[in-house]
Amino acid sequence: MNFEQGFAEVERAASGVVRTATILTSVAKEMIRAAREGEIAGIGKSALKLGSLAETVLQEVSNTRSAWPFAADNEERYLKEQYADELLRGAEGAGVKIQRHDGQLIAYPFIVRVLAAERAVQLNRTRVYKLRPTKVLAKLKAAQTKKSRANVQPFLEALYSAYALVSGSDGGTVTLAKIYRAFTLLPNSSVDYGRDDFARDLLTLDRSGITETKSGARFSLPASTGTKDSRDTFACVAPDGEVVTYYAIKFTSGAP
Repeated sequence: MNFEQGFAEVERAASGVVRTATILTSVAKEMIRAAREGEIAGIGKSALKLGSLAETVLQEVSNTRSAWPFAADNEERYLKEQYADELLRGAEGAGVKIQRHDGQLIAYPFIVRVLAAERAVQLNRTRVYKLRPTKVLAKLKAAQTKKSRANVQPFLEALYSAYALVSGSDGGTVTLAKIYRAFTLLPNSSVDYGRDDFARDLLTLDRSGITETKSGARFSLPASTGTKDSRDTFACVAPDGEVVTYYAIKFTSGAP
């Protein structure tokens, strides 16, 4: 049995508890009405139903408690050895582009890492604890079909404005982490426009062929050694599977 089947079994079992509990509640309400009206026969009839339903609820609860087919050690083993394969098998049917690369999964714009001990997957820097494969694949598909928020030229102009704000009169190279903070100064703006969105827009700009602002300022995206795992970097997976990391930006010729 795989994880998708296991989650489906738990869902079915728990739904059985809900259905039976709903009926139990309905009968209890009937008993309340009978008591309010003083209907002795109704009270007796409801009491019999409650006794039968109570046994059914207990059985449904027992079934639900044992519905998850993986013991703790088996969960971790499955995540380590088989979970990635399950995602790959389901990807084609879900319309998700995903591939193996250097021992990890690449699903533009995400690097997908399975964190078995934590019962989570990591999408770039974000940990996701909802592991049902169909749900993970749906999240990946939504990201793959989501258009870049920024048209390239307006995005470049916004970068230039943020660069001018951050660098002041000094110019020079500015980390993209500072630019992103300027982009997300408003409350909750980093929720609506996350680091992954920013990284995707950088990749789109980088590969667009557009190299300068309307005022003639040309940009470059200098790399920096030793920053691959830094919080100051922005990584994006290109559609061809290449992992592209951005660290800083510099404007010349028209820089303030």
